[in-house]
Amino acid sequence: MSQILLFNKPFAVLSQFTSEPPHRVLADYIDHKGFYPAGRLDKDSEGLLILTDDGKLQQKISNPKYGKFKTYIVQVEGLLTEKALEALAGGVELKDGPTRPAKAQRVDKPSIWDRVPPIRQRKHIPTSWLELSISEGRNRQVRRMTAAIGFPTLRLIRTKIDEWDLGDLQPGESRLLDV
Repeated sequence: MSQILLFNKPFAVLSQFTSEPPHRVLADYIDHKGFYPAGRLDKDSEGLLILTDDGKLQQKISNPKYGKFKTYIVQVEGLLTEKALEALAGGVELKDGPTRPAKAQRVDKPSIWDRVPPIRQRKHIPTSWLELSISEGRNRQVRRMTAAIGFPTLRLIRTKIDEWDLGDLQPGESRLLDV
């Protein structure tokens, strides 16, 4: 039987087990042996990272050809417009080509943990939150998508991958599941 580990990756932690100090890595939080990440989250992104002990399952979760949706809560600079949301939903032109259409909707500020360190705040520039679901996984794709429509990402939290979600896991916590 295969197992997966749902992990809430904190801000500034690398999605790998080894690194040079002063970087924090998965080994600082996860003791389970033989588990490997199914995909990545950038150092400056937070939220759901799935690890598994099954190579085929790892490939099925992380390879974009399987079309698994990944959902993010994104705080952006500025007040989101309907035009911006429609652009995300239709697919955005990036330097490496157009993205697949996404699911995008404005959301109220979520009830989540405080980020350490906090995001930069500009007194005269408001922020907005959106929920964005994509079925690809290009390098820094969500950040590049929001920047391309004029709303730079300030905070990025992955909440769901396919059927698995973050639930009530706090940063640094994990949950082991049989699949």
